[in-house]
Amino acid sequence: MTMSEQISLMSGCCAPLLSPLSEGDAQDLARVFKALADPGRLRLVSLIAAQPDGQACNCELIEPLGLSQPTVSHHLRVLHEAGLLSRERRGQWVYYRIMPEQLSALRAALDPSPSPVPA
Repeated sequence: MTMSEQISLMSGCCAPLLSPLSEGDAQDLARVFKALADPGRLRLVSLIAAQPDGQACNCELIEPLGLSQPTVSHHLRVLHEAGLLSRERRGQWVYYRIMPEQLSALRAALDPSPSPVPA
C-alpha cells in the first residue's frame, strides 16, 4: 500500500482534530501567535492577567521583567496591535488590560473538543 493510499484510508476513518481554518483566519491567528512568540511578551501577558484588577500601568511592568522601558513599551505595542491588550491613557501613564475575547479565540482554535452547548 502506498503512502497516499494509507493517508486516504486514515482520513476516511478519523475525524479531523481541528476545524479547517480559512486562509484569513489562519493569517489572523498566525499574527497573534507571532506576537506571543516572545518570552518577554508572554511574561507581560501573564503579569497583566495576574493583577487583582486585571490591569497594569506600563510603569509597573518594567522592574518585574528586568527589561528597559523602551523594550517593554515595544512589547506592549506589539501585543496591543495584535489585539491581545487594550490600553487606556490616564494623564502621562498608559494602563493595559487583557482582551479576553482574543484569548478565547486562540483557545477555541486549538481545542479539538466541541464547545459545550448552554442549557
